[in-house]
Amino acid sequence: MSTFSLNDNQRQIKDSMHRFAVDEIRPLAEQGDEDGVMSAAFLEKSWQLGLSTSVIPEDYGGYGFDRSVLDNVIMIEELAWGDLSMGIAMITPNLFVLPVLEMGSDEQQRRCLPGFCEETYAAGSLAIMEHSPRFDVSNIRTTAKRASDHYVINGEKCLVPMADNARCFIVIATEDPGSGYGGVGAFIVEKGTRGLKVKAREKNMGLHALESFRVGFSDLEVPLENRIEGFDYTRLIACSRIGLAAAANGVAEASKEYCLDYAKQRDAFGFPIATRQSIAFMLADMAIEADASRLLTLEAAWTADRGENALRMAYLAKDYAASKAFKTADMGVSIMGGHGLIREYPVERWFRNARAFSMLEGMIMA
Repeated sequence: MSTFSLNDNQRQIKDSMHRFAVDEIRPLAEQGDEDGVMSAAFLEKSWQLGLSTSVIPEDYGGYGFDRSVLDNVIMIEELAWGDLSMGIAMITPNLFVLPVLEMGSDEQQRRCLPGFCEETYAAGSLAIMEHSPRFDVSNIRTTAKRASDHYVINGEKCLVPMADNARCFIVIATEDPGSGYGGVGAFIVEKGTRGLKVKAREKNMGLHALESFRVGFSDLEVPLENRIEGFDYTRLIACSRIGLAAAANGVAEASKEYCLDYAKQRDAFGFPIATRQSIAFMLADMAIEADASRLLTLEAAWTADRGENALRMAYLAKDYAASKAFKTADMGVSIMGGHGLIREYPVERWFRNARAFSMLEGMIMA
């Protein structure tokens, strides 16, 4: 990282993900947002990239590549540049795969990971957010109480991506209410478990093509062996926030590039509007904030890959990237003028999507 350059493998990741975003994501993004539907054919095509299978050990049917938060950051930014909803859907299985891979027991990995090495798209998800205007990841209200040979989970989660199709979830619940990070546990919950209810799909301001749901737990019994004993909650939150920061950078980059091209081509009173000082200053701000946000995110990812506690760096990266992505999208709407409000132009979609970053937790895993 001290060289500020990508190695050959990282350049290959960036180039291949960008090509996929250009060829496969961008052509479907507008219609997906309008229809509010994720194309099943698209998910199957994206599955062939092996974004989840690649890090699963060969013994379980994967490719056995090294786990790298930094590599995932590069991948996520390019996919979000294509479209945030579609990018999240592509990597939603990692919300389940990566925590099990990093923190699960050998038995849990042997039982759960082979299902994500099949030829067709396999959905898994993470249930962490709760419906509260003051949601705090250190103050989880969903509870898990130990019984004789199982845990009993009660509560409700929101913004759980792809929950209706997920074959299994990692559910975050507190075992000791009021004890903060230290009292939080993670539990593997399989689809069809009694007491698990996937409720109606949520209607959100942005992320129209991404299906997210509220998920309820009513006296749901989880076997003792489904508790992830090696669970590191701060690590999970850090990797999630780093992933969200990378996605925010992708949305900001998309808005910056599009508006720069538009400002160079759009004439007003005989001159491109890019030559107007007010427009030029906004474009300069976009470029400055994009680079600053990206560097913060890369540093946080580098810290996580070193095995250090990245919670502070991840918070700074996510907070900065979220605010600057929204600012960049807002300036993009301003630069576009009246066109910025017309749905056939992508900037209004990026504006709606960027607004979500300041509130999201646990929807992406780097």
